[in-house]
Amino acid sequence: MPDSAPTTQRVRPPEVDRVAASRAAVAARRARAAVKSDLATGARSPVAVLNAALADPAGPEGTLRITDFLMSLKAIGATKTAGILQRLEIAPVKRLGGLGKHQRERLKEFLVDRFERNARPGGEAQRPSRLTVLAGPTAVGKGTVARHIREHFPDVLLSVSATTRKPRPGEVDGVDYYFVDDATFDRMIADHQLLEWAKVHNSHRYGTPRAPIERALAEGRAVLLEIDLQGARQVRAAMPDAMLVFLAPPSWDELVRRLIGRGTESPEEQHRRLATAKVELASQDEFDARVVNSTVAEAAREVVDLMQVRARRPRRAATSSGR
Repeated sequence: MPDSAPTTQRVRPPEVDRVAASRAAVAARRARAAVKSDLATGARSPVAVLNAALADPAGPEGTLRITDFLMSLKAIGATKTAGILQRLEIAPVKRLGGLGKHQRERLKEFLVDRFERNARPGGEAQRPSRLTVLAGPTAVGKGTVARHIREHFPDVLLSVSATTRKPRPGEVDGVDYYFVDDATFDRMIADHQLLEWAKVHNSHRYGTPRAPIERALAEGRAVLLEIDLQGARQVRAAMPDAMLVFLAPPSWDELVRRLIGRGTESPEEQHRRLATAKVELASQDEFDARVVNSTVAEAAREVVDLMQVRARRPRRAATSSGR
């Protein structure tokens, strides 16, 4: 009888090779993480990283996914990343070192225009300031973070919302909110005086007066708007260039503790707000950036860093906000 065909056996690499490969993979991940950290902190410019990727496609810059690269940059989150990639005609699975010639050119043009041109001597005139929106679930501390920014970063103008609810203890009309009745709020809607408005927690209405925002932006002021999720979506539709920042709690248990601890709502209202909070937390991917409010000072600093505003000696501010 003829001999049977030899059986092909899978040869496993020596143990030492597998260990070495594992160590190399870990080192590569750490190197890419370092690149992303440098981008996030501004230690390296996006164009410099792109140039390094093109020079060495197998290096940490070259093997960095385009999505990780873009989302490491200030004020670019998941939603904007998807839009940028579609506009530049780059697939999300691409790595920086594997971009085609035209893709590289489009990406570099985008990066220079967004991050470098206005910073160079003789560059184009600075673009008008963008509106930054701070939103997040109930009791996450949006108002507290906004007040900290008002006190320590006076170059930031905080918008004052109009509301139909009654003032809470310590709140001042025209500083914390414009407290108006339903008829006045209806008139503001009819006259298109509000940039956005919403009925929050199935209770009172809140809205952002349009004129002060547009005037401040035209003057080059950095403007922060602290509102709810519904309002943030309306602002994005009305002003697509606005930067949306999601303020998140350290954990769900901490969010519950903060809501119950402030003691400003009935048990029924607390239950309603927590149900809304679960929906709001699921919307984080709609935002350009995410800041965790572990401590007020750190969260405020992260928001201001995203706005690229420097701290100055505090002066008395005339505006605030919060819902």
